[in-house]
Amino acid sequence: MLWVIGTTVLATGLTLLLWQNVKPPEKALERKVEHRYVVSDPQFRREMSVLLGPRIVRGSKVTPLQNGNEIFPAMLQAIRSAQTSITLETFIYWSGQTGEEFTQALSERARAGVPVSVIIDWVGSNKMEPSLLDSLQAAGVRLHRYRPLQWYSLQRMNNRTHRKLLVVDGCIGFTGGVGIADQWTGDGGDPEHWRDTHFRIDGPVVQQLQAAFNDNWIKITGQVLNGPNYFPDLQKEGEMESHVFLASPSGGSESMHLMYLLAIAAADATIDLAASYFVPDRLLIEALIAARRRDVRVRILLPGPHIDSLTVKIASKADWGVLLHAGAEIHVYQPTMLHTKLLVIDTEFVSVGSTNFDIRSIRLNDEASLNVYSSDFATQMTAAFENDLLAAEPYSYAQWKSRGLREKISEKVLFPVISQL
Repeated sequence: MLWVIGTTVLATGLTLLLWQNVKPPEKALERKVEHRYVVSDPQFRREMSVLLGPRIVRGSKVTPLQNGNEIFPAMLQAIRSAQTSITLETFIYWSGQTGEEFTQALSERARAGVPVSVIIDWVGSNKMEPSLLDSLQAAGVRLHRYRPLQWYSLQRMNNRTHRKLLVVDGCIGFTGGVGIADQWTGDGGDPEHWRDTHFRIDGPVVQQLQAAFNDNWIKITGQVLNGPNYFPDLQKEGEMESHVFLASPSGGSESMHLMYLLAIAAADATIDLAASYFVPDRLLIEALIAARRRDVRVRILLPGPHIDSLTVKIASKADWGVLLHAGAEIHVYQPTMLHTKLLVIDTEFVSVGSTNFDIRSIRLNDEASLNVYSSDFATQMTAAFENDLLAAEPYSYAQWKSRGLREKISEKVLFPVISQL
């Protein structure tokens, strides 16, 4: 009898723990956002600024960096030039040549007396050798792993930080899709080297990037990083209008969802979306279909034969049919894993950062995105998107209809857990 009671209690506890990790926010968005204005309307910027949190600021410059050959040298050069502070938050930090280079650069600056603060996700850094951790800490790097497995935090073990943030001297920022691992090296031209985009940021909006890092630093350490070493007086570096905003299950979990819905609802001519993990919810699918009904051209670029998550690939395809039937274009990237996260609307608005177009990013992860309101930058990113289309193959509604029975069954099996993928 005691064995039965004990087993029941254990099963109940595990069920409650699982529910705590997968349950949605107390109240999620339930209705699609209506098309009331276009992205060029001042009302769009006004609402994006106040509804998502940080205000839109003018005067920054955003420079796109394509693939590891451009991204890692730029990040390492900035780190090696640091004089007053370095803050780094990333999901993936793995052993290998890239991990060694970043460890050496961060350690050298810490030994030189520069305050170096680093957050790495406990799950995302599971391929990081203990020797790298020891080396960073021995050099004086203030290193914390985000939400390690502890008995008192089991109910939050599924909530990870997926943010990719680097700020040097409070004035140079980087964000985008890359993790610190060898998969991102090279030029994205073969299956061993992923296709991705990262962004260097100069100007006033870097302060919002620094504040984004502070968000989790405070949660972990209870300390605030402030003062001129972290928040210097930043002058204009360009004319772009932009802002950085956060999403987290502990606060603002619907910010990213709302941003996507507002932006898609404002589309008047074009929506270009590159997504490494595409598992949208019902409202996002309805928003894209509503855009097609307004005769908006919708182009979606997704991973093809090379993807690091087979379950995402299967679950994603379940929703392709309704989008293709509505007239959306879907293209699958061929050379390697497509890890880019990019949304461009009406050649006026661009959203980039760490956020995937899936339920996990929207509801479970800590994410950070940069929105840029600039026709010149949007034109530049549209050209990059169309260059990637040249290495992709179109996927038709007929192809979707003819997919095999095993694939269809797999989609049904995965449907109950799509928020975890």
